[in-house]
Amino acid sequence: MVIPFLHDSPPPVNPVAALLRLLEEEGERVVRLWSKRIRAETYELDVSGRSLRAPLRRLIDELGRLLRDRGSEALTLWPEVVRSHGARRYNQRFEAEDLAREFKSLEEVLLYVYAKRNDMLEPQVATFIVELVGEAHASAQASFARVLRTEEVRFREAAVMESVLHHVEVGILLAEADGTVSFATPPVSRLIGVPMRAVVGARSQSSLPAVLSQVNARHSTGEPFKVTDMPFMRALKERGPVRGVMVVVERPGSGEATLELSATPVWEEEGELAGVIQTFTDRTESANKTKALVNAHGELKRLQGRLLQRTRTQALGQLASGAAHALNNFLNVLRLRITLLRREFKPEHLDALDKTVGQVGELVARLQEFNVQRTEEQLVDVQVDVTVREALELARAELEQREHPVTVEPHLGNPGAVRADVGFFRELVVNLLLAERERLGDSGGRVRLETRAEADGWVTLRVEDAGSPYEAEEMTRMFDPLNREAGAPQLSLLLAVARNQVQRWGGELTLENMPGGHGTAFVVRLPLARSTEEAVEASRTSVTSTVGPRRFQQTRRVLVVDDDPDNARMMAEVLSEEGYDVKVAHSGEAALKLWDDRRYDAALLDAVMPDLSGWEVARELRKRSPHVLLAMVTGMDVRGQNRANLAMVDAVFRKPIDVGALDDFLSQSESPSASGGGGGGGGAGREPV
Repeated sequence: MVIPFLHDSPPPVNPVAALLRLLEEEGERVVRLWSKRIRAETYELDVSGRSLRAPLRRLIDELGRLLRDRGSEALTLWPEVVRSHGARRYNQRFEAEDLAREFKSLEEVLLYVYAKRNDMLEPQVATFIVELVGEAHASAQASFARVLRTEEVRFREAAVMESVLHHVEVGILLAEADGTVSFATPPVSRLIGVPMRAVVGARSQSSLPAVLSQVNARHSTGEPFKVTDMPFMRALKERGPVRGVMVVVERPGSGEATLELSATPVWEEEGELAGVIQTFTDRTESANKTKALVNAHGELKRLQGRLLQRTRTQALGQLASGAAHALNNFLNVLRLRITLLRREFKPEHLDALDKTVGQVGELVARLQEFNVQRTEEQLVDVQVDVTVREALELARAELEQREHPVTVEPHLGNPGAVRADVGFFRELVVNLLLAERERLGDSGGRVRLETRAEADGWVTLRVEDAGSPYEAEEMTRMFDPLNREAGAPQLSLLLAVARNQVQRWGGELTLENMPGGHGTAFVVRLPLARSTEEAVEASRTSVTSTVGPRRFQQTRRVLVVDDDPDNARMMAEVLSEEGYDVKVAHSGEAALKLWDDRRYDAALLDAVMPDLSGWEVARELRKRSPHVLLAMVTGMDVRGQNRANLAMVDAVFRKPIDVGALDDFLSQSESPSASGGGGGGGGAGREPV
């Protein structure tokens, strides 16, 4: 603001009367603006129970009284009044520079308010104000210096100690037994970022909150740092040392800093607690290095996860390529033998076909053996939300590396634990997230990840997107490891492996369209963790609690359930020729509907189907008909299958199936323990339950 001075010949102005009138009418405004400038210049705080304006108001009131009673003599009398103010500021631990800024602020405020009020500033008034404030400042500084010299002479040892403490890098604060802060070395103010003089001599509960609020003090976790978190407060309460409390502060003008605080109680000879010594140490550099190391470690984990993912994908690809080569050779032999058989029937052609089928079965068995070895598990109680968060961190780099990233919105409901292998479970979540990334493509998008506990004792994990819905046939092919569509083999193979793994844990992995056609979701359902013995016992109890051991009548009506039409048709034809009354269902839902229309003596269930798995169908059939004969017919290896699931069926047959063993199984008319249906083999292709 440019202050206008009069250049013409104005009428004479009495500066004493003009300043007196200003103080009488605008005194409160002058005090308010003066205290505001002091606060901005010296970081002075308004502390509860201590008014910043009170001493300033006394000085202004005394100046007004002298101007009214003594007139121009106020120029020499007011500085004497101000002299005690310098001694008071010394006791309040002001620096000499702070005192100079204080009177400079008063001069600027008086000139500003006068010019604002009168739209001009006469030279006589301006000169009087400058002289008056200058004399007062000189008097206050002289008093300040005299007290300082007196203190230096009287307390030379204390002054030397003060000088030493001023230059060391550790701040020291003394607190009395009642929580009053009695002393703070200058480094405390430097480390905190604001002067601590407002705190010294005051109760910490009333003075410290303003300091902590001004520097936005917080824990390293981001939570606000409270007065009760101060080590000296804890040491007073716990009557013992408190070490290594970290606090992050935002120092005005110098950025963020991390401080380490420690406190040690001081005891009287009589054993009474005298107070506490608290130290402040700057750990900003160490904290920054630690943060950098944590970030580097996190990046290393993400890179390891990506490398592991790619390595396993490559291994699966090599395995699939080798298996495809061997299978193509077998299929070529089959086709040639069938061609010869069509031209001319010879028994040796049938023998060769049977031999080739056996070789294909051996190859599949070796592949399954490899899978069992590759997936050696350590089943533990896996906390779902903890593992999901770890998977999110591992997948984050892959999800965000493209121009348009995939962002994940977690909605974790703390569902508890499931019984699984923690490494494979983490990898399962990563694979589902990467599958979503491939589905959303280069345009990116949002994925919603939800966990929740169901009322029926299951845990649900959902990975949802807002993409276009799948066709029913496309959803089935998503889990087909031999899917030949462009870009599909790798993803389908991973999903097939994931579904198999979830089923081994007694759960389900499905893909579904969202209601209204607004996206799709991968859904993983797993039982809440409980011991294997409890699970098996609960499964058996639910079946046999009221009906006792199962016994079988002669089997005539058989339901074949398989989503592959050719497999189902051929199975029905073979069994029909053996004299059985056979019906076919191509889905789990269709099987349950047929069962409700007409009860059967036995059911042969495919383990993997798109809507309901064979294990789910077995569970429902066992509820409807506890005595029914159930067998699982699958091309999968079931040695790692959940025992509660295995307890639901009487036998498991592996494809390609041995018809003789199947006929023996269906022909039994005794309890499973007598016929071996529930306890061991009974021919090629049959596994123990």
